[in-house]
Amino acid sequence: MNKEFSLKTKNGDYIHISAYGYENISVAPCLILVHGFKGFKDWGFFPYTAKYFAEKGYFVITFNFSHNGVADSNDSFSEVEKFAKNTVSLEISELVQIINAYKNLFFGGKVFGKIGLIGHSRGGGIVLLSSFIEKNVDCYVVWASVERFDRYTERQKAEWRNAGYIEVQNSRTKQLMRLNIDLLEDIETNKFDSHNIELAVKKLDKELLIIHGEQDLTVPISEGEHIFESRNKKITVFYKIPAAGHTFDIVHPFEGSNNKFNSVLLNTEQFLNNIFTKKSISN
Repeated sequence: MNKEFSLKTKNGDYIHISAYGYENISVAPCLILVHGFKGFKDWGFFPYTAKYFAEKGYFVITFNFSHNGVADSNDSFSEVEKFAKNTVSLEISELVQIINAYKNLFFGGKVFGKIGLIGHSRGGGIVLLSSFIEKNVDCYVVWASVERFDRYTERQKAEWRNAGYIEVQNSRTKQLMRLNIDLLEDIETNKFDSHNIELAVKKLDKELLIIHGEQDLTVPISEGEHIFESRNKKITVFYKIPAAGHTFDIVHPFEGSNNKFNSVLLNTEQFLNNIFTKKSISN
């Protein structure tokens, strides 16, 4: 059973949430799926992933960050003004608010209480940085995760500061979408502490699964390797997907899974079941 929710944030924005496997909320762990830059909860593999794990017995949350540019349940970037104002700090805060909403029974009168986070691309970085604030998460999974948010050349930064914004193209919709100077200032102000992914993974004492495609041209596999190098290897698993790109060859609109993404799901499932094995996850 699926349910839709709208969570009002402390800033007065709204986060649109789809919950899958609602019948499992009181008897199984909660998995929170976190989309990346120019991503949204209904993109490509997210609904398929949520259904997959709901059928395995988990309670699964997918959501749109309030400033991701996509309103409610659609795939149109109709909120470009919000997209322009988005920051890394805002996304970290909103993920933590969703975790707290779950723990504080926003989704139901009784919850199982255990939590696993799964983030793709920029969402992987957000998931890891959330560990600075929220300590009551049981495990972390990152797919094709970035290792840093300061990804711009000095020339790009100079042009950004001069104009007050830069434009990025959405390759699917062909829209030119602005990013205000707030994002750059947020990244540069916090890159040595609250936005430092290397520091976050070094301090993180929970189990982590890293999955990355070997032919990822958007976020090179070297970034996943650097995350792994910063970790305690006893509580970290790194799985490489041969010949796979940034989205493991999944497209939007979703046209079905493939062997590469099936491998992502199976390895994630095995990792999660090993973490939660004593909590009777059904197959």
